[in-house]
Amino acid sequence: MQITRKVTDDVVWAGCNDRRLALFENLFPIPRGVSYNSYVILDEKTVLMDTVDSGMSQQFLENVAYALKGRSLDYLIVQHMEPDHCGTIVDIMRAYPQAKVVGSVKALQMIGQFYDVSVFDAGERMMAVKEGDTLTTGSHTLHFLMAPMVHWPEVMVTYDEKDKILFAADAFGTFGALNGKLFSDEVDFEREWLPDARRYYANIVGKYGVQVQALLKKAATLDIQMICPLHGPVWRKDLEWFIDKYDKWSRYEPENKAVVIVYGSIYGNTENAADALAARLTEKGVKDIKMYDVSRTHVSELISEIFRCSHVVLACSTYNGGIYPPMADLLEDMKALSVQNRTVALMENGTWAAASGRLITAKLEEMKNISLLDTKISIKSTLQNGRETELDAFAQQIVEEMQDGE
Repeated sequence: MQITRKVTDDVVWAGCNDRRLALFENLFPIPRGVSYNSYVILDEKTVLMDTVDSGMSQQFLENVAYALKGRSLDYLIVQHMEPDHCGTIVDIMRAYPQAKVVGSVKALQMIGQFYDVSVFDAGERMMAVKEGDTLTTGSHTLHFLMAPMVHWPEVMVTYDEKDKILFAADAFGTFGALNGKLFSDEVDFEREWLPDARRYYANIVGKYGVQVQALLKKAATLDIQMICPLHGPVWRKDLEWFIDKYDKWSRYEPENKAVVIVYGSIYGNTENAADALAARLTEKGVKDIKMYDVSRTHVSELISEIFRCSHVVLACSTYNGGIYPPMADLLEDMKALSVQNRTVALMENGTWAAASGRLITAKLEEMKNISLLDTKISIKSTLQNGRETELDAFAQQIVEEMQDGE
């Protein structure tokens, strides 16, 4: 059964939903699956915007044929050469022998890196485009804008002048299969989709905030009425709301005045201390507090919450004289993904030599614009009764810093 949906009168979604894949990029858990979006433009000339993962090739070819309604395909536009979007290029070029493939110079080079291009006479069928080039297909004029490192070097996005659509490549994407609901206004996006959108951005695109800002500046010059990403829902309403999220994330600005407490606890004692802190913060009026066990929570979830929250508490056991390994992994990811502009408070634990606080401090100093609060809690085995005043002062400095500038 072919599965398509109309985006506009002459633009059709012909992508696929993948609910069998457990890990996106073999890294990130996707319990809600993921969509691979592809779009067909029906004009005097026909256009296919990107393809899908090779695991969905049969369904995809059926969807494209159904969307074309018996017509041939004139152009395949390749905006991004990651295999979840380029996996069926060869299939499409074989199925439509008159089609030309359009992409940036780097994208066309990458096709030859992934595939034996001799099977579809690629040399004669490739059309390189650069910043500012256009392609007219009849009533549609497509403008190509280069978006290098959002999040691969060959990436471009495409603006359709007629329907005022930004085909956004991996920008504005999110994890999650569509479940028949193509548009963001057909779901409760903020409740059901925003956490996965944030997790997608923070972990996949998050390192490239400068490049995302450059793309947002280009997009600001266009009259965009719809955003068609390669993953997740299409935006036709409230675009400004989601663009503002991307603006904040790419400037590494906290989304919420909130506290995320991440603890690494071996036998539960560091966890208990973190619980005590959470109780004190709540008593002092902090409403948005989240707690996560670094050993049980996937690092992509932790990174997402650190992107969301203004204040981070790292509560960590000392292990073999060093940082508890899952916490060390989180710190490496924070550095790799350019986490910055956050306030961090530390709680350390060590039965005979509490070293984790000092070592975490050194790791945080390698990151940009991390404000480390002066007071830390150092625990020997357990947080004993009698340290209530110290814990209260530790919580109070977090509260006062949150209130600073309000």
